[in-house]
Amino acid sequence: MVDVGDKPVTSREAVARGEIAMAPAALRLVRRGGVAKGDPLQAARLAGIMAAKQTAAIIPLCHPLSLTHVGVELTPTRHGYRIESRVRTSARTGVEMEALVAVAVAALTVYDMVKAVDKGMVIGDICLVEKRGGRSGIYRRSGRSDRSGRSSRARSSRS
Repeated sequence: MVDVGDKPVTSREAVARGEIAMAPAALRLVRRGGVAKGDPLQAARLAGIMAAKQTAAIIPLCHPLSLTHVGVELTPTRHGYRIESRVRTSARTGVEMEALVAVAVAALTVYDMVKAVDKGMVIGDICLVEKRGGRSGIYRRSGRSDRSGRSSRARSSRS
């Protein structure tokens, strides 16, 4: 692990985003509340929050952090859902990994709950959208990655 012992404790926040796309029949089922396992959106929100809290247990060399806030939102899109997480802490290291893990696990939870209807769902475009705090200051993603896997340009600024 990287030694962060000499770094100051600062307020830190990270926002990550991703998407899950599914077949029209699966999407109709989710939106009308007809999934046999229950509400995949509520389960995904809870799973994302729980996963953010366990990030250090599943990502090697990731520092365990005491999180002060984790929010996970699923917003309907034409082909599925956009998933966004916002994570905050006061610590010596950032919460980017926690935000990314929250999005990934929320998407995987939707997949798990809907896979009986659509095994062809696609999870993608998981990325860090913004981070604040620490020595590197503010990072905001400009643009977004395209379907070919090429990343968009990003810019950083120090505060």
